Amino acid sequence: MSSLDGWTIALVLVVVYAVVLLILYKLRWIGPERALSLYGPALMLKTKRGRDALDRIGRARRFWTIAADVGIALAALSMVTIVVVLALDAVVALQIPASAAPSPQEALGIPGINPIIPVGYGLIALVLGVVLHELAHGIVARSQGIGVRSLGILWLVIPIGAFVEQDDDDMTKAPRRKRDRVAAAGILANFVIAIVCFTALSAVVATSVEPNANGVGIGYVVPGTPAANASLAPGDIITAVNGTPTTTNSELLALLGSTHPNETVVLTYYSASDHALLNRSVTLTSLASYTHNTADRDRGFLGVSPAFLTPGQLRQELIFPPATTSNPLLGLTDWIVLPLAGLEPVGGTTVSFYHLSGPFSGTDPGAFWVGANILYWLAWMNILLGMSNALPLFPLDGGLLFRDFAASVAARLRRGWDSARLDRFGARAAAVASLAVLFLLAWQFVAPRL
Repeated sequence: MSSLDGWTIALVLVVVYAVVLLILYKLRWIGPERALSLYGPALMLKTKRGRDALDRIGRARRFWTIAADVGIALAALSMVTIVVVLALDAVVALQIPASAAPSPQEALGIPGINPIIPVGYGLIALVLGVVLHELAHGIVARSQGIGVRSLGILWLVIPIGAFVEQDDDDMTKAPRRKRDRVAAAGILANFVIAIVCFTALSAVVATSVEPNANGVGIGYVVPGTPAANASLAPGDIITAVNGTPTTTNSELLALLGSTHPNETVVLTYYSASDHALLNRSVTLTSLASYTHNTADRDRGFLGVSPAFLTPGQLRQELIFPPATTSNPLLGLTDWIVLPLAGLEPVGGTTVSFYHLSGPFSGTDPGAFWVGANILYWLAWMNILLGMSNALPLFPLDGGLLFRDFAASVAARLRRGWDSARLDRFGARAAAVASLAVLFLLAWQFVAPRL
């Protein structure tokens, strides 16, 4: 399907959705007190069923109060972190060319629109993350004595999640601390889901996934090159060049970088097709034949592109990212950007780098990696949901929290202010913060193009 066909289908779906909304509105089936209502352009399908279950779960008031207090601290930390990241991005945006600027689609964490989030895995993770996020709001609301009016599904052309509608009067009258617990509950839920799924993925990979060899995985083979003529293929693993081990990408590139045209090297590699470790003599060509740069005419060229990470590094990345490199922060960053390297985190030829052992040794590799990828995307999307909801931006949870944070600070500094004045100050501070966040978000896309 071409990109034009995709946009045409998307446009048709949007038009059909808008027509259906118009018909329902004309029939008066949509309204604030009806089962169908609007939240912006999204259709809310509401029901009162499920409120009793929230009441039962919310009876453990002490547990949920402690958990929600942890959520407030976590939300505050996340808020500071994401604002600092946006500020740093604003500085970086001044230094990159327009060609390297992010596209508007990358600002949306919507599967199929954001180019790095796959539709299948992304939708599963997004829907589950939003549903549990909203349920957490409802459970903590009931534990704090705040009413829940309805539960339901949020529909915007396609189902995009769920919602729990708190009683507005109860929320307004509740002490700030209780309101903040309700607001922070969703963020806490997303991070708990991320931790659980990451831990499950780590345990599964640690006990069941083994690289076929300790070397550099081949991600791509240039057609017509010595590597292609020697039958090397994506999914193979180069373990040595002329007997010198190649355990990292830099080691392989350094060894190949010191070669010359017409030089014959002995490659030791694991063949994914033969399921064996092989030795093969390969005569290199000139790098200039590929780059068309005369400065490269005296450099040897094999014709392979290493995968983003070696099979051993990728396995470690899925088990415990900080241990992947000497820089823990770089390891964590690599875990986040795995989709940018074409990994889901593991798909396509990358599966060929591994074999299954331990408790999953008899499992179909395709089914195993689908399950592993679901765990990865559940963790990834819930981190995204938790961090984005912590933004001090209305109507997100972070905007509500920032309003109360600002009012609490003012209460300590301005002891003569009454509650109404404190609330007005908090609302104004949150409005200013929202504008600042919107500016920082837009700046990433505008600045490189100025």
